[in-house]
Amino acid sequence: MTGSFNSQEQSEADTIFFNIYLNMKPIWTDREDAVWLYVEQAAAWALDKPYRQRVYRLKQLEDGRFESAVFTFMNPLRFAGDWKKDSPLSTLTPDSLTERSGCALILSYENETFAGSTNEKDCFSELRGASYATSEVEIKPDVLTSWDRGYDAEDNQV
Repeated sequence: MTGSFNSQEQSEADTIFFNIYLNMKPIWTDREDAVWLYVEQAAAWALDKPYRQRVYRLKQLEDGRFESAVFTFMNPLRFAGDWKKDSPLSTLTPDSLTERSGCALILSYENETFAGSTNEKDCFSELRGASYATSEVEIKPDVLTSWDRGYDAEDNQV
């Protein structure tokens, strides 16, 4: 999941989509409880003002699947661009994070591909009139596909 990704090709093929940059970098690499990642998303025209900054905690579940739990933190813009550093978010610790309950991705691994999603309506959201959001992810050796959608209280996509 680590690396830098963008949707430039998709945005050029279909102008309804924006060119979005996604950067994921390991943090707290000395910890043994899980793999921790700093995640930053920004529009191509505002790379210095990311619209989403999160921490993901990756761990293997007893059934062999993987959980990617999602966390937020206070005043995230102070860390904008931290993914470029050798040790991003070095002044934060896991106890300074807030878990986005219900927003974890559950991923299975098969044929060199991780694929999974959030659980139905469990991820609360207020973005653009949504009541909840869903995320679907597929990670292959050379491609990361992510599809995030928001729905209102009547299950209409917003």
